[in-house]
Amino acid sequence: MAAGRPAKTKRPTFGERLALARQQAGLTQEQLAKKLGTTQRVITYWEREQVALRSEQLAALADALGVTADFLLGRESRKTRGNGPVGRTRRVFETVSHLPRHQQQKIIDVVEALVAQTSQRSTS
Repeated sequence: MAAGRPAKTKRPTFGERLALARQQAGLTQEQLAKKLGTTQRVITYWEREQVALRSEQLAALADALGVTADFLLGRESRKTRGNGPVGRTRRVFETVSHLPRHQQQKIIDVVEALVAQTSQRSTS
């Protein structure tokens, strides 16, 4: 899908990631420009030059390409914390998950009894 004139200089990280995301979305610069209500020339500029986009431009660009702003900026996405246990508790439960079912059930029974006992104390 490479077309047009090759760049004389190396693209900045943002430009590389923008071009990659655009190509993976199967869009030409012209098609992306139409989606964003701008011109192909602007997209070329963004891909080839060091730019500072406004937050709303970055958001619109990420939405149009189906990627995150962090991807376009070359940042690692932060892992969101789940609702499950963390730290030592998580490691213990992961270890328990590898035990045979009957042993898992015994551990669950003990943990549930302790949780119920602790809940009763805190409501008293």
